[in-house]
Amino acid sequence: MTVIDILTRVDTICKKYDKYDVDKQREANISGDDAFARLYGAFETQIETALEKAELVTKEKNRASAVAMNAEIRRTKARLAEEVPKLQRLAVKRVKGLTTEELAARNDLVLALPARIEAIPDGTAGGPKSTSAWAPSTTTSRPDIKFDSDGRFDDDYFQESNESSQFRQEFEMRRIKQASGDQGLDMISEGLDALKNMASDMNEELDRQVPLMDEIDSKVDRATSDLKNTNVRLKDTVNQLRSSRNFCIDIVLLCIVLGIAAYLYNVLK
Repeated sequence: MTVIDILTRVDTICKKYDKYDVDKQREANISGDDAFARLYGAFETQIETALEKAELVTKEKNRASAVAMNAEIRRTKARLAEEVPKLQRLAVKRVKGLTTEELAARNDLVLALPARIEAIPDGTAGGPKSTSAWAPSTTTSRPDIKFDSDGRFDDDYFQESNESSQFRQEFEMRRIKQASGDQGLDMISEGLDALKNMASDMNEELDRQVPLMDEIDSKVDRATSDLKNTNVRLKDTVNQLRSSRNFCIDIVLLCIVLGIAAYLYNVLK
């Protein structure tokens, strides 16, 4: 691990735990109501991120990835350039606790932002564009400008090289993979939407079935109570029948015993 890697890792860890720094939190609370400070801090963060991406582009060996990262950097630069007028309006507003010199310094910071944004490498050709460089000059000549083609721009000069062909094929493959991935994500999203709609319909149906279930429960409770009462009455009736039947049997047995006794009395007499 090199010293640069160690410093980068230490800086990342420090940024991660900045929220636990009491002094920094106090300073952040002081400017908590300052819209300019918040927006300018966001600008600084995005500019640093774009510069880090630009540095990664210089180390990237995959040309397709480098092109994609440069496109993202250009989008970030365009978004920051659109936000500069808003920052300019906030820079001239009076804020409690700021002096005139600090307001002037804010204006200078805002004026320097477009140059800082434009200075971020994004893979495009730098330097001011001049249309007169291709035209002959009436005052001075430029003998230091040389063309590798010796002035011959025929069809062979614009032939596609193996490297550009390989880059184009790799770009097309990545674009196809991205399209298929997007299509898969769209299908997953549609499936999730369908499941969500089904779950919503099931919840609505359950909400409609709740009163019916409550009514069924109440009817079952009433039927159970009626059946219990019927069983009690039936038990009482059976007990009454058993008692009356036992009384009749007792009378019959008594008559039989009396008859046997009378018979024995007559025989023994």
